[in-house]
Amino acid sequence: MTMFDLTGRVAVVTGGNGGIGLGMARGLAQAGATVVVAARNAAKSAKAVAELQALGATAAAIEVDVRDDAACSRLIEDAAGRFGRLDILVNNAGTNLRKQPQEYTVAEWRELIDTNLTSAFVCSNAAYPHMKKGGGGKIINIGSMMSIFGASFSGPYAATKGGIVQMARAMACAWAKDNIQVNSVLPGWIDTELTQGARRDVQGLQERVVARTPAGRWGLPADFAGIAVFLASPASDFVTGTAIPVDGGYSIQA
Repeated sequence: MTMFDLTGRVAVVTGGNGGIGLGMARGLAQAGATVVVAARNAAKSAKAVAELQALGATAAAIEVDVRDDAACSRLIEDAAGRFGRLDILVNNAGTNLRKQPQEYTVAEWRELIDTNLTSAFVCSNAAYPHMKKGGGGKIINIGSMMSIFGASFSGPYAATKGGIVQMARAMACAWAKDNIQVNSVLPGWIDTELTQGARRDVQGLQERVVARTPAGRWGLPADFAGIAVFLASPASDFVTGTAIPVDGGYSIQA
């Protein structure tokens, strides 16, 4: 189906060497996109690139620490320079630290803000002129259920994930005239390295999530391939500023 065809498109996926980011990268690769995996762990990124190439895609890795503003800007310039264009940006890089609000230091707060939110701001702004020049583009921000719910152990993380959704809405309004769609995806409880830590830290979390989720299971990175293709393709050209839960129904339960 041509409306989902990403042949000739170039995508950058931050944090694309594992978890949700790699799940989305796989979907983009299978739809025909060239995928740039952007992350800190070079060995892990090389493995991800090999996996994407095995799917028949053109893929490359660029090492980046998204906490560094200048490195984020260089990432976008390097990717666009190497492949001649930039059409898709997935702002997926993120981290978490689970504590009660009064236990965080200011340094920990800033690390979460810089990793999860500021990096998306810098990468998106750097991508904007390339997308405008190319006649349009797609930006996909990874939010969270914590974009809409509260949890005692996720204050700074929730602030970043609420912020990334509101930032996407502002950018969607600003850049619609340039045919750039900006949307957010809100993962529920997904089986990744990040949430494996949460299950160790939060007693009973595994059982509570399964009990509340109509699908009756935790999500998998593979569950994000389809939404990535939809939001990156012409199929979503009239969809912008929205936040779409991918959570097995977790957010619809009272």
